[in-house]
Amino acid sequence: MPLSSYANDFETLYELYNRRRFVHPDPLEMVLLYDDPGDREVVGLIASILAYGRVQQILRSVATALRPMGLHPAQYLRDATAVQVGRDFAGFRHRFSTGDQLAALLMGVKRMTRLYGSLREFFVSAMFDSDDNVLAALQSFVSGLAVAACAPVGHLLSEPDKGSACKRLNLFLRWMVRCDDVDPGGWDEVPTCKLVVPLDTHMHRICLALGATRRPVADLRTAVEITEAFRRIAPQDPVKYDFALTRLAIHPDACAAAAFCLPKEVMGHVAVPA
Repeated sequence: MPLSSYANDFETLYELYNRRRFVHPDPLEMVLLYDDPGDREVVGLIASILAYGRVQQILRSVATALRPMGLHPAQYLRDATAVQVGRDFAGFRHRFSTGDQLAALLMGVKRMTRLYGSLREFFVSAMFDSDDNVLAALQSFVSGLAVAACAPVGHLLSEPDKGSACKRLNLFLRWMVRCDDVDPGGWDEVPTCKLVVPLDTHMHRICLALGATRRPVADLRTAVEITEAFRRIAPQDPVKYDFALTRLAIHPDACAAAAFCLPKEVMGHVAVPA
């Protein structure tokens, strides 16, 4: 059955679960604590790059990373020296990401923000109207941050050019670009139609069950294939249903609602409440 057969079901799930009250537990909740666009993009990048592992550990690690930065993380980066940032994050660790790596990346953010004015302007500078999606700009964004970091950042940044699905960075772009009851938006120059699905193992399992892909590996080719399948349903916003569908792994009530929409054989693959 083609993915388009589920269009009405996806819309039902979107209307039910694309709500702020269903954000927790999700690193996005940390981003929504900030009103200033400059703070949001800094926090969004930190929250997304640390979004691997168990969600409760992710939330603890993001909170720990934000603590030295105070109420205005963007201002913290503008004012802080490399020595201060290194000292503030010396004891940080999230799984196999270290404080030295995070400090280096934050200094890269500081330098690129000083050069372009904001992460938004930095990203937009690499986008072209002829681009089919955000991946070329994302590669330039990642490469620029890595060079500006002036030290290894390890697992914190992934690269489209190396075949990675770049789940965490595509999640960051979803938060920054889309604007609805969940995603705060603000990067208006980036068209939502060019976003790529943030593909992790859970979303991959859902899309295999729904027939959006047959590829067994959650890599970049698979992410693009799945995005194209959703683009046929929502041409201007192919990532629209990402949040609602990923609630199936978190909220039992979302699973219950989905059971009324999606076939039983599909639910057997996608409904994995924590």
